[in-house]
Amino acid sequence: MRFIRYSTFVLVICSLIIMNSGCGADKDARAVKASGPVEVRVAFWGSPDEVNIVTDTINTWQKSHPEITVKLDHTPYRGYVDKLLTRIAGRSAPDIICTEVDLFVTFQSKDALLDLTPYVKADPDFDLNQFYPEIINRFTVDGKLYAIPRDTAPFACVYYNKKLFDEAGVPYPKDDWNMDDLLDKAQKLTKTDKDGRVTQYGFYAWAWPNFVYAFGGSMVDNVGDPSKCTLDSGGSVAGLKFYSDLINKYKVHPTSTAMTNLAMGVQGMFMTGRLAMFSSGVWETPGLRKMTDLDWDVAMFPKGPGGVRAFGTGGSGYCILKETKHPEAAFEVIKALAGRSGQTVLADTGLAQPAIKDIAQSEHWALDNKPPKNKSMLDEAMNYVVYEPFHPAWREAKELYINPELDMVFSGKRSVEDAVKNFTVKVDGLLKKE
Repeated sequence: MRFIRYSTFVLVICSLIIMNSGCGADKDARAVKASGPVEVRVAFWGSPDEVNIVTDTINTWQKSHPEITVKLDHTPYRGYVDKLLTRIAGRSAPDIICTEVDLFVTFQSKDALLDLTPYVKADPDFDLNQFYPEIINRFTVDGKLYAIPRDTAPFACVYYNKKLFDEAGVPYPKDDWNMDDLLDKAQKLTKTDKDGRVTQYGFYAWAWPNFVYAFGGSMVDNVGDPSKCTLDSGGSVAGLKFYSDLINKYKVHPTSTAMTNLAMGVQGMFMTGRLAMFSSGVWETPGLRKMTDLDWDVAMFPKGPGGVRAFGTGGSGYCILKETKHPEAAFEVIKALAGRSGQTVLADTGLAQPAIKDIAQSEHWALDNKPPKNKSMLDEAMNYVVYEPFHPAWREAKELYINPELDMVFSGKRSVEDAVKNFTVKVDGLLKKE
């Protein structure tokens, strides 16, 4: 009897081992038969438009994948990172997280992400060569891929209101324009009342690094492995000065105080004719498309002195956390969100530029007839993107030292030279601690 019980025990154990061995979808399929659908939790942020896109994509996919139940967990961007890091530390994190190209550095530095390289190589339907190589490289560390890109987002769009240009008799900007052209147009499109108050601004930009890059400057000595802040270099200082002069000297760009007093945001100013041009990413498109009586388009961010062209970039992708119990099922969900079907749906909304090149170049994006008409220039723009430094302390450096000093510059209270002198040594200290 003891032998029979022992044999039975061995058979049970062997059965369990077999059930839990193997790889790919078979493993999760067996789990479905044993205990129902596998649950995969996905954390993401985004506007109401983006929430609807993600939800619709998953709902459609679920109809043909009953073996996996996807639970979506939306968090506002402002609290997204802190919430996830807390959940990761408490071992209650989701299976999949959406990450932006800069937030990725934070998550990857915590050693929280699963290497997706084996899953990509084992999937015959998955080809990384379809993606823009720039964002694939951003999500790759030491030859290992930790995120599947969903979209890319060069800060290369200068939106312009055609009606305001026509009224002022100013030619529309073209992709080959430069900083002198930008200033000239901004001055001609800035209007004041009899008391000298600005009633219409010519230009607005939030991405001050674009000016640093355009003037031949840089943020650090090596984006991939930074050890020194270079915002005190000649080109960097020149770019920061030009941006500051748009605000404080030429007064064609609203101050932060003016923006607060107007209390309508950049899009609101643009839509109501109080702002002729503004620089941002293509994600502004869905909101502007809702204004059917607004005639607008985009031009590529202008070249700097000597024809230098470069600008910052965003973009996002999906990662699997190491603690997941269902990596194969999680990878299937990522394919739904960031694969060809998911990116095609995203492209049709105009919210983001697909990370898969041929979709970005297709009738779903560049060749459709929806505004902006010139969005095809974003394909070329990918040749000039510059990512923020890949260092876990960079976000801290910006928040603690760089941004406060530059805020003083852009409000006219400090010179560029004094500001960069105040923060470069401190930033260098943070970069060298890691």
